Amino acid sequence: MITMMRLRAGIVLLAAALAMIAAPASAAERALVLDVDGVIGPAIADYIVREVRTATPGADGVIVLRMNTPGGLDSSMRAIISAILASPVPVVTYVAPSGARAASAGTYIAYASAIAAMAPGTNIGAATPVQLGGNPLAPGASDQKQKSPETVGEPADTETRKIVNDAVAYIRGLAALNGRNADWAADAVRSAASLPAAEALTLHVIDVIADDVPDLLRQIDGRTVTVAGKPVRLATAGLAVTAVPPDWRTELFAFVTNPNVAFILLLIGVYGIILEFFNPGAVAPGLIGAISLVVALYALALLPINFAGAALVLIGIALMVAEVHIGAFGALGVGGIAAFVIGAVMMFPVRTPGFAPSNVVVGGAAIGSAVLFLVVLAAMLRSRRRPVVTGNEALIGAKGETVSWDGAQGRVRIAGEIWLARAAAPLAAGTAVKVVKRDGLVLLVESV
Repeated sequence: MITMMRLRAGIVLLAAALAMIAAPASAAERALVLDVDGVIGPAIADYIVREVRTATPGADGVIVLRMNTPGGLDSSMRAIISAILASPVPVVTYVAPSGARAASAGTYIAYASAIAAMAPGTNIGAATPVQLGGNPLAPGASDQKQKSPETVGEPADTETRKIVNDAVAYIRGLAALNGRNADWAADAVRSAASLPAAEALTLHVIDVIADDVPDLLRQIDGRTVTVAGKPVRLATAGLAVTAVPPDWRTELFAFVTNPNVAFILLLIGVYGIILEFFNPGAVAPGLIGAISLVVALYALALLPINFAGAALVLIGIALMVAEVHIGAFGALGVGGIAAFVIGAVMMFPVRTPGFAPSNVVVGGAAIGSAVLFLVVLAAMLRSRRRPVVTGNEALIGAKGETVSWDGAQGRVRIAGEIWLARAAAPLAAGTAVKVVKRDGLVLLVESV
């Protein structure tokens, strides 16, 4: 019995030793660094959300969002924040390198993170929603006169007030989660306030100023933060820094959801399908057009577009196509070009940097469509001047020869076909003749 107990104890010790040998491989935690460089849109949101959701506490000690952004879309920002708040791994927003900024949507993400840090020479703030028409925080003089001193700076119209107040409540809630300066956050939304790194640290907008990621990890080591609603003590001093750049999927997603690319794909899709309808069996225009149109519609579904503008673009193309077939002396064509340009400008109303179409692209597309319209119209006009090669008109004046003749009528060969024919005088076989008239299935001919 004693021997059996000793054997079991030996097995337990051996298992413990093996576990200790394997421990360094499993405990080799890393600091996962994700780069947010540029406008925050669907592609960046997909990249961040995927990486945050796949991070595990056993392998990843902390996630660092190294950020340099002018802002982005509200929907993309909220998707990232939802992933951060649900992550079991602490998320640190680090505004870097020097000269970078976390404006607009970047400010909200920093407030949602367990740790907010900045590099020297960076700034944060300007969190006013920018997709509003006009300046919601700059009412006219008449509005200012009617307001009390306590309400000066509030948006003038009800709809804008609702959007701004919603943003203020949202960022205040994020500030409360991590114990940051909620009053300054509200000021950043209402009056687009912005701070450099040193002042942000003084006002408790951020937690750390660090020169680089290793310095950041050293400074936050041992701090207690709230992660998924629970207090967690950070152990970041010895973490290996692992940067995970955006993969090909993110790059492709970013390319497709670029407003300029989506707009061009929409045009290629529409024109390709139109060409396929005009030339059935060509295959290539229809195939390319269908693929481009599906990709464009997918991208536009993720972007904040004005559907009235998109409708005007399609109406403009339809008017230019109608001009080619109807021939309204350019009236439909000019109207189509005007509708196309106006629709292209209206299609992307958001004033967020990076989500407005380039004037060069819009102008180039309008000029290209106009040139295509003029080329097709010129080809149609040339085709109308050509002689008719089929039907009754093509037979009048056609030349051939008699095959056989008997009295006042006989048979003639015209354009390789045998016709019954009549003539004013008898004709010998093999005589060259010309068609002067057609009477049903009988041709009236005369000798050439």
